[in-house]
Amino acid sequence: MKLLFGLACWLGGIAAGLAAEPAANAVLWKNLQGLCGQAFEGRVVEGSAATDAMFKDQRLVMHVRACGENEIRIPFHVGANRSRTWVITRTPTGLRLKHDHRHEDGSADKVTQYGGDTATAGTPERQDFPADAFTGELIPAAKTNIWTLALTPGKTFGYGLRREAEGRRFFVEFDLTKPVEAPPAPWGG
Repeated sequence: MKLLFGLACWLGGIAAGLAAEPAANAVLWKNLQGLCGQAFEGRVVEGSAATDAMFKDQRLVMHVRACGENEIRIPFHVGANRSRTWVITRTPTGLRLKHDHRHEDGSADKVTQYGGDTATAGTPERQDFPADAFTGELIPAAKTNIWTLALTPGKTFGYGLRREAEGRRFFVEFDLTKPVEAPPAPWGG
């Protein structure tokens, strides 16, 4: 009986310790917050001919520009094009990733605010965002998209896209060991 009681206490202690651990998405969130105000240069590490044509010979810079309590905005500059901003928000069940696309005059692009919510716990260094229903209606080909944010503190930040139905893959990785000068504000922001 004492053995069972001791085992139950030991297991209870382990469970309490696990419950005290922050959720994986909370760790990623905290690590993103730690990058606020900084900018980093990146490179495409996985792509296709179309991706290569769009990003080849372009300077790729992410800027963790705005960090609020529940929203982080990260403009992604491709050369002189400042139309893209990744918007990460906290939700009651995890994180949401949206893509805010703007024209040079600041007006919203007709293809904007697509993305999705985390569907699993992920890990402290990687969160996946399957496309939501809005995305499927806005961009039917993107209804199977899965976006990824990956952050290895002090080393790299990665942004990726997988569209399994078409075999489409894209991943850009940013070097967190070498901050660069912050770029101009994104269009509309």
